[in-house]
Amino acid sequence: MLELVDVHASYGKVRVLRGVNLKVEAGESVALLGRNGVGKTTTLRTIMGLLPASGGRIEFNGQDLRTVAAHRIAGRGIGYVPQGRGIFPMLTVFENLCIGLKGKPPEDRLKYVFERFPRLRERVDQAGGTLSGGEQQMLAIARCLVLEPRLLILDEPTEGIMPKLVNEIRHEIQRANQAGMSVLLVEQNVKTALKLCTRAFIMEKGVVVYDGTTAQLRAEPELIHRYLGLAL
Repeated sequence: MLELVDVHASYGKVRVLRGVNLKVEAGESVALLGRNGVGKTTTLRTIMGLLPASGGRIEFNGQDLRTVAAHRIAGRGIGYVPQGRGIFPMLTVFENLCIGLKGKPPEDRLKYVFERFPRLRERVDQAGGTLSGGEQQMLAIARCLVLEPRLLILDEPTEGIMPKLVNEIRHEIQRANQAGMSVLLVEQNVKTALKLCTRAFIMEKGVVVYDGTTAQLRAEPELIHRYLGLAL
């Protein structure tokens, strides 16, 4: 479904990605792990065309995303929830859900997201900026789900959110994946990532240094400690 081959990217003269190789199969849930500053968010931004790749290949369902304008990539079937949520604070919940659509969301899609995030139904006419952090994250995910993506990319979806809402968000990501949607997840909470995903990549200094199942990774605590500085 999604494949990155030898992808390079820079911010000005600062090279961040130095040949990233990564693959997400249809229906798969994949975690992209690593310490701060190793290039995880840059990888996601490069996939979405927000930072141009300076080398390599990014393919989604056989199409080279490097040839697609950034504002058209979502229309190819990729939903992106950026770090910081990226909602429009002055727009209502409903208006945020319309972003990226030519008109109003179809009733069946509204029903779908409101069943999963009933808090949003209760706040449908409320400005996005007045929601709590967890509710804003729900809105960011719901805005993607309305578009019926084949791949959902999430960057730190549980960061700075109260535990009760974290559990709800984790559950809905898992449900989306179980319904057949592929997931690519960047998450600092390694336990959450290993619980939600079946395969993991670890990045170090702009390259992928580990590719394996999450079960394999749990069985190698020395790798988790070496690359992530954690003890599970």
